[in-house]
Amino acid sequence: MFAFYRVRLSAAAAVCLALAAVASAQTKVAVISLQKAVIDTAEIKKAQAGLEAKFRPRQEQIEKLQKEIQGLQQQLQTMQGKLTPQAEQDMVAQGQKKQRDLQRMTEDLQGDVDAERNEILGRSGQRMTEVVKKLAEEKGLDVVVDVSNTVYVKPTLDLTAESTAAYDKAYPAK
Repeated sequence: MFAFYRVRLSAAAAVCLALAAVASAQTKVAVISLQKAVIDTAEIKKAQAGLEAKFRPRQEQIEKLQKEIQGLQQQLQTMQGKLTPQAEQDMVAQGQKKQRDLQRMTEDLQGDVDAERNEILGRSGQRMTEVVKKLAEEKGLDVVVDVSNTVYVKPTLDLTAESTAAYDKAYPAK
């Protein structure tokens, strides 16, 4: 049992020595908010506008169907007791069918938007990683860390805006 702890202690000491050697070599570090850098690119802003325009007709169709459902519900409430049981049942069935159609249309739209958005963000994320690597090499940086894992960072170490500008230069929005 003591041998196990001795091995762990030896391993911890080796890691500390390795870190001390790296620390004495003056490691150059920078920080980036990769998500913000990607979202702020001209390409993403243009793609967002394109997605909104592309899917606007389907969104308007959904809104129209929502209004129809609300109209049916109001009609049922105002005419309650004045309709025959069959007419009331028909209106309820019509409302349920429209509700199912609305749910299906909403899910389809959301799925299509998510798929296209993920494709765009995936491609842009890969490109941004390439841009950040190139920028790091140009600046002689040893490590670039995402800000989401950082507790504190000096603003002078932040590469986010510079990375976005380099991305826009390398991949101009068409």
